[in-house]
Amino acid sequence: MLCQERTVHYLSWGFIVGGVLYLLRQTSTHTPYGRYVDSGARGLTVPAKAAWLIQELPSFLVPMVLLLTTESSADVGRTILLWTFCLHYFQRTFVFSLLSKGRPCPLFITTSAVVFCSVNGFLQGHYLLHCGRYEASWLTDARFITGLLLFFSGMAINIHSDHILRSLRNPGEISYRIPKGGMFEFVSGANFFGEMVEWCGYAVAVWSLPALSFAFFTLCSIGPRAYHHHRYYLERFDDYPKSRKAVIPFIL
Repeated sequence: MLCQERTVHYLSWGFIVGGVLYLLRQTSTHTPYGRYVDSGARGLTVPAKAAWLIQELPSFLVPMVLLLTTESSADVGRTILLWTFCLHYFQRTFVFSLLSKGRPCPLFITTSAVVFCSVNGFLQGHYLLHCGRYEASWLTDARFITGLLLFFSGMAINIHSDHILRSLRNPGEISYRIPKGGMFEFVSGANFFGEMVEWCGYAVAVWSLPALSFAFFTLCSIGPRAYHHHRYYLERFDDYPKSRKAVIPFIL
């Protein structure tokens, strides 16, 4: 398959514009899932474990299909970057989803996430396999090394923060408690902070418009959610640590 440059360009800018619009929407309201779902609201929902598995799977499966249908290449750099992207979604699809103790997710949220993950899986996979060129020298480039260090640091923070959140609940519970330990000592959205660091690192390592657009969309979508969580904790718990920030330690 040849590089679909125009498609890559349009999808990338679509993510950037979509991120801005999503950010503007989140300034007045928040996405209605998790703790923000009205208990009396009607509508179809998907159990948490199934919802996470279904919506995250395309981001892993689509690049894998592209890889299996693409002639092998000696370009080690793009292979490492593709597997780096897929590693995150393997963990989210086959580990995080099965461990999830969250509330059921509205069907329209799950459906929207499936569409986004399918498109993004294609965009990132297609660019790396058919458009990007990473010579052997890229493996020693400061952007590649720094980006991967950021990615794996963020992934570690994300996984550890998710573990802390799960440990706050016993089986069957849906109540909320103050998370403590790890990056939660600095920010209310430690899990979101970790994922933001991941994809910023990925964007640096790949050094492309598609990777940048995905990182930007991620910041615009989960950054505000971290802020809403922070405000929720402050309103709900009188003893919530006032020194914590919402998503960026010591800053925001």
